[in-house]
Amino acid sequence: MTIKTKPKIYVIVGPTASGKTAYSIKLAKKVGGLPGQGEIISADSRQVYKGLDIGTGKVTKKEMAGIPHHLLDVADPKKVFTVADFQKLAQQKIEEIIKRGKTPIIVGGTGFYIQAVVDNLVLPEVAPDKKLRAHLKVKPPSELLVMLKKLDPVRAKTIDTKNPRRLIRAIEIAKALGRVPTLGSRTSGSLEVRLHGPEYDFEIIGLKVNQEELNKKIHTRLLARLKHGMIAEAKRLHEDGLSWKRMEELGLEYRYLARFLQNKITKAEMIEQLEKAIINYAKRQMTWFKRDQRIKWLKI
Repeated sequence: MTIKTKPKIYVIVGPTASGKTAYSIKLAKKVGGLPGQGEIISADSRQVYKGLDIGTGKVTKKEMAGIPHHLLDVADPKKVFTVADFQKLAQQKIEEIIKRGKTPIIVGGTGFYIQAVVDNLVLPEVAPDKKLRAHLKVKPPSELLVMLKKLDPVRAKTIDTKNPRRLIRAIEIAKALGRVPTLGSRTSGSLEVRLHGPEYDFEIIGLKVNQEELNKKIHTRLLARLKHGMIAEAKRLHEDGLSWKRMEELGLEYRYLARFLQNKITKAEMIEQLEKAIINYAKRQMTWFKRDQRIKWLKI
């Protein structure tokens, strides 16, 4: 009796600026012992949006080096793209890639996106609570964070603390279910996080960079993005109908670019505040990934 082997899927994780893009392209070129056997699926919650290129550090055609990349530019930035949306599209792409005889390589820093695919989570369906949202939307992010910490301290450690939309949604889910699903968990408050049978053999590789070195990379990359037109990109997005409010919701680069373009902060303040925000984001990413004991860490 022959045992059928499960298709291999590589997953590359790590904080922003850790070198995931370059590493994944290098892996895609040699995986399976044949050139170009790998195809990359991006697991980035902002690179899914069309037009958010320079600010998100989206891989360029030249950088792709002929390796197929999937789930970039698949959503309208004016609309919210959910983890459930990502899970559905990612699972479709995985099946397509395997049918072509190639190896999927999932790459990104959005922990919940990756968990949804690797663990094949049955995601909680919590309908919007309009009354609760109306009550919460007038509160500042700092107050929303305090509320979330009381409801779900684990989620509070990894969430974007300046993003009111995400804070409100996390509170909404926590109130309904008792807790927001987190990486590596099998239960979430009153919610049983059901896992489907393992159809694939996932190998999860984490890229770890010394914090001081990572901070330097973040600084260098931010200056390079500014030089290559990040401000002009944000201005163009707004002119094309992306509201300042939505840019705030998209977080990080677009939040601070929106504030600068509205003359709420100076360019120097934007750069300083944004760099700090990116460093804090990288720390939250590591907090998320460190909980998963399956990850094999590589020092870069």
